[in-house]
Amino acid sequence: MAAGQNCLVTNDWICGEYLRTRSQELTDATVQHIWITAVSVVIGLLVAFPLALLARRSRRFAGPVLGLTTVLYTVPSLAMFSLLLPLFGLSAALVVTGLVLYSLTILVRNILAGLEAVPQEAKEAAKGMGYGPVRLLWEVELPLAMPALMAGVRIATVSTIALTTVGSIIGRGGLGNLIGDALPSFFKAQVLAASVLCVLLAVVADLLLLGVQRLLTPWTRIRAAHADADTVAKAV
Repeated sequence: MAAGQNCLVTNDWICGEYLRTRSQELTDATVQHIWITAVSVVIGLLVAFPLALLARRSRRFAGPVLGLTTVLYTVPSLAMFSLLLPLFGLSAALVVTGLVLYSLTILVRNILAGLEAVPQEAKEAAKGMGYGPVRLLWEVELPLAMPALMAGVRIATVSTIALTTVGSIIGRGGLGNLIGDALPSFFKAQVLAASVLCVLLAVVADLLLLGVQRLLTPWTRIRAAHADADTVAKAV
C-alpha cells in the first residue's frame, strides 16, 4: 500500500491522499461557505444602514435599535436557528437569516460611529454650499465614515465565516458540514483541512476588504504619508 494511502488508514492529521481524493468535496464546501457568507454580509449591510440612520436621527430610536441588535447577538446559534425554523424550514435561507441578525450589532454600531465622527465643520461647510440632507449623506458623511464602516464590514465578515459552520446542523454549513461529518469518527485529515480552509477564508476576505477600504479612502493614505514626512522632517 502506498505511503500516501497509509495516512488514511492510520488517520493522520496531515494526509495528501485525502486532499487528492476529496478535492471536489472540499471545493464544493468552500464555494457554499463563501456564498452563504457573502450573501449574509451584503444583506446585513443593507439592513444595518437604515437602522444606523434611524438610530442617529434621535436618541429615542438609538436605544431600542442598539439594544435589539445587541440582544440578537447574545442569542445562542442553536436557539436562533430553532426560532427561525418554522419560518424558513431546513433551507439555506434559515442560515443566512440567522447570520444577518448576528451581523447587525457589529454593522449598526460601526456605521453609527463613523457617521457621528464626521467633523461638524465639514457638514456645516457642505450645507453652506447648498447640500441637502441626501446629498450631504452620500457625498460628505458617508465617504468620511467609510473607514469605520469598512472596519465593521471586515469584522462582520470574519465573524460570519466562523458562524457559518454552525449551519452544518441542517446541512448548510459549508466547510462546517465536513467538520460535522468527521467528528463522530474523528477523521483527523478532514477536520484539519476544513478548519484550515475556514481560517484561510477569513484571512483572505479580511485582506481583500482592506484593499477595498484603501481604494475607497485614498485620502487616508495621503494623510499617513504627510504624517510620516513630518516625522522625518522633525527627526532631521
